[in-house]
Amino acid sequence: MCLLVLAHRVHTRYPLVVAANRDEFLERPSAGAHFWADHPGILAGRDLRAGGTWMGLSRQGRFAALTNHRDMRRAWPQGPSRGAVVVEALLSDAHKLPPTATAGYNLIYGPIGRLRYHNNVDGTDMALPTGILGLSNHLLDTPWPKVQRAKGHLEEVLAGHGADPTEDLFDMLADECPAPVEALPDTGVGEAWERALGSIFIRTPSYGTRASTVLLVDAGGVATFIERSHDGGGESRHTLDLGAAWADRG
Repeated sequence: MCLLVLAHRVHTRYPLVVAANRDEFLERPSAGAHFWADHPGILAGRDLRAGGTWMGLSRQGRFAALTNHRDMRRAWPQGPSRGAVVVEALLSDAHKLPPTATAGYNLIYGPIGRLRYHNNVDGTDMALPTGILGLSNHLLDTPWPKVQRAKGHLEEVLAGHGADPTEDLFDMLADECPAPVEALPDTGVGEAWERALGSIFIRTPSYGTRASTVLLVDAGGVATFIERSHDGGGESRHTLDLGAAWADRG
């Protein structure tokens, strides 16, 4: 997952809205969102090489989504796949993640009514703030152009909708408008790759946006999880009643 924007407790009908793009090398095998045979309570896509995932929801009302922390000048530890962190967060009842020796990542995780933000580079672990929030490959709300653009789109979409905003959110996630070169970050990948990675939707011959996901949780705790694959997997749509996990919004 390389771009995720959220409306957290700001919309009357949908107190939680998540719109996200998963960016990955095109040759890396994966499966679209489904309930896993080995963990039947998990709804998520799956990395078929390492076994983890990038974003998921559990029947018990836990949510987790991860983005890589991109800094090519740093020597990251050769730990397990970061996708395993998402699985752990979906299965665990813990309210704070234990230290994990893996490459840099950001994670939104926890019971759906009490989400948290974690970054394993600077050690941040905090309750997710209220508001329109954005996350790409640095820290929560780092104002990279794609993050700012997506947050602005999300705010506009929600301001114009009392009804279902799903299609407008998918339109937002399909935005290929390039970022201004002078505003791009320098993460050590070189200018050509910074340009390629600077749009909301990424398209290159070897790497790009593989799937887009919209999650809507209404005021009654009913979650609608919709994933659209961009490499032939079609659409996966699921509705879960999260019940007590949503009611527990401390």
